[in-house]
Amino acid sequence: TQLMGFFTEHYGKTYAPNTRETVRRQTVHQFRDAGLILENPDEPARPVNSGKTVYQIEQSALELLRSFGTEEWDTGLRAYLASVETLQEREMVRIPIRIDADHTITLSPGGQNILIEQIVDEFASRFTPSGRLLYIGDADEKFAHFDQAALTALGVTIGAHGKMPDVIIHHTEKDWLVLVEAGTSHGPINPKRYQELKQLFGSSRAGLVFVTAFLTRRAMVEYLPEISWETDVWVAESSDHLIHFNGERFLGPY
Repeated sequence: TQLMGFFTEHYGKTYAPNTRETVRRQTVHQFRDAGLILENPDEPARPVNSGKTVYQIEQSALELLRSFGTEEWDTGLRAYLASVETLQEREMVRIPIRIDADHTITLSPGGQNILIEQIVDEFASRFTPSGRLLYIGDADEKFAHFDQAALTALGVTIGAHGKMPDVIIHHTEKDWLVLVEAGTSHGPINPKRYQELKQLFGSSRAGLVFVTAFLTRRAMVEYLPEISWETDVWVAESSDHLIHFNGERFLGPY
């Protein structure tokens, strides 16, 4: 909101209040990815969708910009570019995710996205063959991929502040909506999260399946006491297998 006010005051460009998300995704994200600004420097662990999110210009970028129009600008610019990773270089190491034959997105490198790549490439191909990817979240961008129309057709409407799972797959052959959480992000689907997801997707005409994914069994062991019953666990290092927590089916809706 403060940015949009600045645009109006200094550039004569006024944006409607409901375009804040567009400004954030098409301006702020690029500044952050290029290293020009820092996100939540006061509390880096702040949730992605927090209303308290703040941004701060990176100190060396600030010093460079302050030199614009002076004799120090050209020298300072060369030194700055030599010392930082450019946005183009960052794009080269992003993780490609193939949505379908005609659509590929990229996720920011590292973090939970390494596991999300495994979920899409390994879990989905084994356990939801010919399934349709409806949603993928990214640490940098909550709605990295969101097929809102397909989810609406299944009877589900998600608000902007809905706490989405990391991956949503529509297993079209069985008409299941498979909700996958990457255990590296916010932990497993525990009883509280299980109820949250059931409520968020309660209007779905497709049966709900709940899956927590881990990279290794060692990572899973840390969270074993928290994993909810009536869910499944998939471990990337043993990609052909599922661990089922109780219930009358191996993999299926309840």
